[in-house]
Amino acid sequence: MADNSAPNSDNSAGSNGRPFAERVATRIFYPTSRPREKSLRDSVTGKIILVTGASHGIGKAAAKKLAGAGAIVLLVARSAEDLEQVAADIRAEGGRAHVYRSDITDFEAVDQLARALLAEHGHIDVVINNAGRSIRRALDESYDRFHDFTRTIDVNYLGPVRLLLSLLPAMRERRQGHIVNISTWGLRMPPAPRWSAYGASKGAFDIWLRTVATEIAADNVTTTSIYMPLVHTRMSAPTDFSGVPGLTADEAADLVCHAVVSRPREISPWWTGPVQAWTDLTRGAAQRFMERGFGR
Repeated sequence: MADNSAPNSDNSAGSNGRPFAERVATRIFYPTSRPREKSLRDSVTGKIILVTGASHGIGKAAAKKLAGAGAIVLLVARSAEDLEQVAADIRAEGGRAHVYRSDITDFEAVDQLARALLAEHGHIDVVINNAGRSIRRALDESYDRFHDFTRTIDVNYLGPVRLLLSLLPAMRERRQGHIVNISTWGLRMPPAPRWSAYGASKGAFDIWLRTVATEIAADNVTTTSIYMPLVHTRMSAPTDFSGVPGLTADEAADLVCHAVVSRPREISPWWTGPVQAWTDLTRGAAQRFMERGFGR
């Protein structure tokens, strides 16, 4: 959305069309880290960075920032037309981008994609696992919708695993590589009603990647899990989050760039650590709280 020039008051719209109070709350609860331009350029110039889900939202914004800093970005998504537009925007700014149409739920196609990427580029320096599917639906509306669970598990867990199983051998052999996973802050919170399909699928990949990280660290291949807060994109649009503090895609992309430059093990809102500790210590009380407050 365009930046509005209305005065910064509680009742006025500020940058990105968000009310001032909402932007203040976002700054407090979801502070973002953006690397200095020189640090980003020094870290990514000439690096080959694969971005899944690059046609819209966080993936699109991150790909543009990384390409603008000198990276060679490999754009992956289902829509070739949308990817070509992203690539055209990047090239118009002097950046380098390559388009690869692929459906991450087609595991054979994903394996072919990985082989093609390695054949054409020789190696991948950074993988940004951003493609995802979100479903919010109550259990009593899901009895005849088993496909909700298979769709989320394919996109959020099995597809990325298939891709990395094909790319990791080359990374380990080169003793160089980094994987950035766009996870969700929901995994640091007590389980929330209506998010069973989404939460389970994101949790599965989160556990898989953190487990794999213990094995690949000896080969100098690192991982970062970003427990992303609410980001106002088309994926979150089906749920009414109007007025709820959240990041823009551009702000979320800053976190991705920070992950690429600094390579921390995880990035998470500051308050999720205490909440997770409370949840682990008082699991029953935390679950009762969610049942009373959000069960219906």
